[in-house]
Amino acid sequence: MINLAGLGRTMAATAIILSAVMVPTLRAQDVTDEQLKAARAAIASIAATNGFDNILPNLAERLKTTLIQSSPNYQELITKTVDEKALELAARRADLEHEAATIYAKTFTVEQLNAITAFYTSDAGKKLLNDGPIASREMVKAADIWAAGISRDLNAAATKELSATLTADQQPLPGATTEVKPAQ
Repeated sequence: MINLAGLGRTMAATAIILSAVMVPTLRAQDVTDEQLKAARAAIASIAATNGFDNILPNLAERLKTTLIQSSPNYQELITKTVDEKALELAARRADLEHEAATIYAKTFTVEQLNAITAFYTSDAGKKLLNDGPIASREMVKAADIWAAGISRDLNAAATKELSATLTADQQPLPGATTEVKPAQ
């Protein structure tokens, strides 16, 4: 027979240990109003959630397209109904903002969040947000050009050195050069 009394005691002990370990962890993940306020300010300063603004409108358009394709005679009713329901759900956008603020509050300290906000609301921070993507794109182009030149020069230098060192039967095959393709 199986000793169920021993199993029950083991499970009880495990539950007590897990609750002792997990409760402090869960409490450590709670965020204060001050953290949330600082997180919301940082998120606003970097426009971190602006990309989410089109989620609901895009979902509504996709649904309208699908429904109209299957019932084209009801296009007006479908459009009106989906738009009304989307407007009713728009208030739930605040839930996403709260989640984003909670994530930032758990990731950064209040001091770090305040520093992020201070920088990105400054002229330099605004300039970085506005022109940073352009600068990054130009840097990638420059790196691609540089990599192509380095690849060409490395290939030429190595081939020249190998040609001077190796005998005719040891020569690399013509066209066996490798070119490094630039990053995409």
